[in-house]
Amino acid sequence: MRHHAVKTESSKPKLVFVGNGMAGTRTLEELLTLTPDKYDISVIGEEHFGNYNRIMLSPVLAGEKTIENIMLNDDEWYRRNNVVFYKGEQAVAIDRVKRQVTTRNGKCIPYDRLVLATGSTPFRIPVPGNDLTNVLTFRDIDDVNNMLQLSRHKQHAAVIGGGLLGLEAANGLRKQGMDVTVVHAYDAILNRQLDKTASRLLQDTLEQKGIRFLMNAATDSIQGNADNEVCGLNFKDGRQLAVDMVVMATGVQPNISLAKSCGLQCDRGILVNDVMQSFDPAIYAVGECVQHRGQLFGLVAPGYDQARVCANHLAELGIARYTQKALATQLKITGIQAFSAGQFDHVPDSEEITFFDGQLGHYKKLVIKDNQLVGAVLYGDTQDGGWFFELIQQQTDISPIRDQLIFGKDFCQWPEQATAPLPAAA
Repeated sequence: MRHHAVKTESSKPKLVFVGNGMAGTRTLEELLTLTPDKYDISVIGEEHFGNYNRIMLSPVLAGEKTIENIMLNDDEWYRRNNVVFYKGEQAVAIDRVKRQVTTRNGKCIPYDRLVLATGSTPFRIPVPGNDLTNVLTFRDIDDVNNMLQLSRHKQHAAVIGGGLLGLEAANGLRKQGMDVTVVHAYDAILNRQLDKTASRLLQDTLEQKGIRFLMNAATDSIQGNADNEVCGLNFKDGRQLAVDMVVMATGVQPNISLAKSCGLQCDRGILVNDVMQSFDPAIYAVGECVQHRGQLFGLVAPGYDQARVCANHLAELGIARYTQKALATQLKITGIQAFSAGQFDHVPDSEEITFFDGQLGHYKKLVIKDNQLVGAVLYGDTQDGGWFFELIQQQTDISPIRDQLIFGKDFCQWPEQATAPLPAAA
């Protein structure tokens, strides 16, 4: 006669999240909606905060919002949902045989299913002086607090990188009263998100706000003073710039060190299949740490799509698959409207329709291929951005409204026999 041991702890499978950012927490939220009682859930988060809206750090730096304003889930939310929250803990090892995660403080947390949402780390350009005091990155709440503190007694900041994050950092520091110079390696800012015309309009607007630009500038080294604090930048063409603070906004790299250390297959990111599983079927990954079908992801929208698929699979519904979609980007600087979506530069066999109002500073470019809208760039007036993005995503035949399309949704009349695109909520 066989005797079964009586379990004193919960017999529910254990689900552990490593990472408390936007993609990981959205996965948790989706799972709790689908099946709130399926797992015993633990979350390991390095930061000493609950989950917050990382994309709203720029308004915090600009003084338009507070840290409290951008919090999404506080400690009480975790308690209310019976989630064990290891706040301020860093996962340092995964034992895939014993199925447990070890933290820097020595905690061993067992799992049956594991979700890696380790995000990405800011890239520091590999030049001498990149580790000097007051050389910062712009990634989390601590970075913002450091910048705000330094802005009170430093005068001149250089922001290396003229992408979305760099421009938002520059605007925030300027609003804190600093002299700000954006150092960019190319001849146009937001060169991945805008075409040359929109980029020039944006630069003009930012210069009117008092932000200076140093273009085609490749940083050769960062100078330090006797106190090991940054005091200047040297460029490869011989130019120099005196500064007392540097913010590097030169991109991010997937944070895959934990995954690699336990033997998971990685390339530039953690390799996942269409249900967000790694090569170990007990381990999933979502967000900026993953690589799916050769692609990396730096925006929130694909992370949320991945979260839905991952939660669906963890709930054992097994019907969702992740597919990559066209992406849209929008600059988060109060008073400046810039939007882009899809493919908008040098698209083969395409047609471009442009509109420019010099007096208002409004510019639009639409890219059409095979009677479909495939890309859009808007500057100054972005109210139709969401609608253009729907047309791109749904691959709508726009031939019935082609001649009115550039003027926006309100000017487009669909013939009765044509089917208008469904609204986003459909």
